[in-house]
Amino acid sequence: MQMTSAPHLQAEDGPEYARILGDALRHAHERPDLEGVGDRLNTEQLRTMALNATALITAAAATEYEHYVKARAELRAASAAVPEGESYADTSPATGPGAGVGAVLTVLTPILAGTAAVIFLLVGYLMRAVSPSVGFGTTMVAAGWFFAAVAAAAILVAAVGLLVTALRNGSTSLAAEDEEQEMPEEVARAREAWRHALLERGILPFLRDALADPTAGPAARTPHRSPNRIPKVGYSRPDFSGPEEGPSAGPRPTFTSPDFTSPDFGGPDHRPE
Repeated sequence: MQMTSAPHLQAEDGPEYARILGDALRHAHERPDLEGVGDRLNTEQLRTMALNATALITAAAATEYEHYVKARAELRAASAAVPEGESYADTSPATGPGAGVGAVLTVLTPILAGTAAVIFLLVGYLMRAVSPSVGFGTTMVAAGWFFAAVAAAAILVAAVGLLVTALRNGSTSLAAEDEEQEMPEEVARAREAWRHALLERGILPFLRDALADPTAGPAARTPHRSPNRIPKVGYSRPDFSGPEEGPSAGPRPTFTSPDFTSPDFGGPDHRPE
């Protein structure tokens, strides 16, 4: 469904107009002046009519819209005038060699400790199986379990670090989105004034007029087709008329059976006497 473009309505504000229209139709049952929704015109029909009349409806709030567009343009011009270095100097996180070393240790420690644990445990248990009397095998097993504990602790620390980083990045993203959504009070007031004027002076009066129009019903929009308007494709059809259409234009077609002769018919040269 496409919205008819209005000369003074910018493309970025088209979805906002459609949203306000959708809210008005969604809560139409709460307004006594729109109680006729669904009787002769349903919400989809009204939505289509309002989208096709975008230029007419938005013109009712043209003054408020011009003020809103002007305030928004001034805000964007002021934001573009700020140097890029100053915009991101304070918000960029401090990075240094310590952060790189910590990341490397977080990744390598579980791998190295786990590998050492496997080697020491394997060698230690083999030595204990071959020579139980030798105490070196027991030392290797103990060292293997120590490195296994180190690997488990490193994995736990890495998991906690990843969780903290994810939470920090999530909160930073939410803060950035909130900052983008925030706008100065003047722009916010201008936008709210345009929305209110568009709803009260544009959309609602249009919906009331559409519901009050006696020719807007489904029966009035259904064209009446006359039998004479049916196209003839390769053949002709008899004209039938109902009880209210008067007499038919011509006699009804009749069917004549072929002439057959009896078995004692004569030949081609036979002439009746």
